[in-house]
Amino acid sequence: MQRKIAAITTSRADYGHLYWPLRDLSDSENVDLKIVALGSHLSPEFGNTFQEIVNDGFTIHARIECLLSSDTDVGMAKTIGIATLGLADLFGQMRPDLLLLIADRYEMLAPASVALALRIPIAHIEGGEVSEGAIDDAVRNALTKMSHIHFTSTHAARERVIAMGEEEWRVHRAGAPSLDHLRRRTLLSREQVEERLTVDLRRPTVLVVYHPMTIARDTLQETDAVFAALENLTEQILFCYPNADAGSRELIERTKEFICRRGDGKIFMNLDSITFLSLLRQVDVLVGNSSSGIMESASFALPTVNVGIRQQGRERARNVLDAAADPRAILEAVSTARSPEFRQSLSGMVNPYGEGFASETIVRVLTTIPLSQDLLLKRHSGIATSVAVRARSQQS
Repeated sequence: MQRKIAAITTSRADYGHLYWPLRDLSDSENVDLKIVALGSHLSPEFGNTFQEIVNDGFTIHARIECLLSSDTDVGMAKTIGIATLGLADLFGQMRPDLLLLIADRYEMLAPASVALALRIPIAHIEGGEVSEGAIDDAVRNALTKMSHIHFTSTHAARERVIAMGEEEWRVHRAGAPSLDHLRRRTLLSREQVEERLTVDLRRPTVLVVYHPMTIARDTLQETDAVFAALENLTEQILFCYPNADAGSRELIERTKEFICRRGDGKIFMNLDSITFLSLLRQVDVLVGNSSSGIMESASFALPTVNVGIRQQGRERARNVLDAAADPRAILEAVSTARSPEFRQSLSGMVNPYGEGFASETIVRVLTTIPLSQDLLLKRHSGIATSVAVRARSQQS
């Protein structure tokens, strides 16, 4: 009997990570895969990226309109509510055996809440990581406690999930599924990237991937420092669109104004996974506060300047240089990143986020784990219990 597995994707970013698990689940004769697209996937303003899912040969079972045309935190909060209403009706009819979620986007709180109320077991990818400068950190931890099966990217992340009270048999270190692309697909050559993006990558190039800092009331409070530093760079500067968060539209407009004033550079609304990874392989330095600078850049030993506090606390390889949101600090880090000595120091480095076999682990577990009452009945692990007992004894 087939297992009905519903998978949620909300944006270009999480779809790039989910591609191989979705591909392998759809190819399994034991799985009836239901892909649900919502959020910025359905927004013309952010490129209607649901079309990429269709172009890849997948069937989108349902599309949930929920993203408000807003640039505020209230809009983000209302998006969660609208998504919850739509998903309640959908899952109430669909009744999947499992729900597959990934990462830490605020929209993911909606499907997790609905599944919890409907007693649908949740499998969560990329829990146990840390990013203290974004609400993503709290969202990720909330999803972990609401989930019943966990697939972590690193060994340390697995230990954190277990320390949160999750039973060890539920927690699997799979690696980041975005890295499966590097093992299972062929990246574009420099010439192919140049033709696709109409850029000249023979020029020294800095790629900027910068998102609003959602933990702050002013989500763009670090942005002045970033653009002040970029003003002093002589390299070609390329930008990727930010996430659909509060402040993203203002950030997009400011980026376009910067490019216009500079008379050089480009901003890309959406890059598919292979194009983006191929571009990472060709540029000289990555600057920003994106998880791609932590997770994917390490596979190319790409010098990366991580700005500000958004990724604070996250595991990183030695290709990452942290810089405070200060123009001088950013420029000093870029200078180090450009140096031959730093590049040479990265020789032979290993990406802690995996080896490109995440999908195999995810699919194996999802297709074999018993769908019994024990899966829904979560018990606190011995580690968490002993920690609580010690804490009580110290207080008494």
